[in-house]
Amino acid sequence: MLTGIIQQHNTPDIADNRCRLGDKIKRLADRGARLIVLQELHDSLYFCQIESVDNFDLAITIPSATTDYYSALARENGVVLVTSLFERRAPGLYHNTAVVFERDGSIAGRYRKMHIPDDPAYYEKFYFTPGDLGFEPIDTSVGRLGVLVCWDQWYPEAARLMAMRGAQMLIYPTAIGWESTDSPEEKQRQREAWTTVQRGHAVANGLPVITVNRVGHEPDPSGATGGIQFWGSSFVAGPQGEFLFRAPDDTECETLVEVDLSRSEQVRRWWPFLRDRRIDHFAPLAKRYLDE
Repeated sequence: MLTGIIQQHNTPDIADNRCRLGDKIKRLADRGARLIVLQELHDSLYFCQIESVDNFDLAITIPSATTDYYSALARENGVVLVTSLFERRAPGLYHNTAVVFERDGSIAGRYRKMHIPDDPAYYEKFYFTPGDLGFEPIDTSVGRLGVLVCWDQWYPEAARLMAMRGAQMLIYPTAIGWESTDSPEEKQRQREAWTTVQRGHAVANGLPVITVNRVGHEPDPSGATGGIQFWGSSFVAGPQGEFLFRAPDDTECETLVEVDLSRSEQVRRWWPFLRDRRIDHFAPLAKRYLDE
């Protein structure tokens, strides 16, 4: 299956960000893409660098004019489209939500980000309520998509539950980068750890992984930090963790990658991890920590 990924540098101009995404979606569709995945919170700058109640004005309802825009893009280009939106569910209740559009423009499903970080320059707990839709794959015309979002990608339990519910691939819209004061060595350790843990999810579950990150520098509006240099490096891995594609860490990228969903069956026959799991001894995983 030809899969398109779009790694983009965003600006404060939301209309321009959407327009550029629309142009790239069309180009990828014209080249044969059946599935296209966008980065996390792709409409705007990454606003979570600061805590400001004014940023809640960026949120949209589902459905809305924004979802109508992406619905039209999916329908006009005949692709399944994975988007990442700031959802206003109710007054004072907001989510970081991935919305998947079917090729006819209908909403195939949504996933609300479950793991919410709270770190310097990533103040997401101020904005997002943890998801309440569970780890449920979304059925589409191109397969069952295990859509998760950014911080979820560090948790093997999330990937495993998607796999156990029949996901045929794992998809991670992402916004992650370097803080300016980190040493070059530390920066590379972070990027490689991020890549490695997700390739591990591919191996452990015998599934392809698609990860799409934003790229470029976005300043800290408060001036407290040097802003975030998003490290791009979007990639597609096969069910043995092998790289099918890896984007650069410093430039925009739009590309097509052939993903063979049928290969997972054979890989799981070679490496039957699901067969050999000792589920009779896994109950302690539901605890926060195993105190002595």
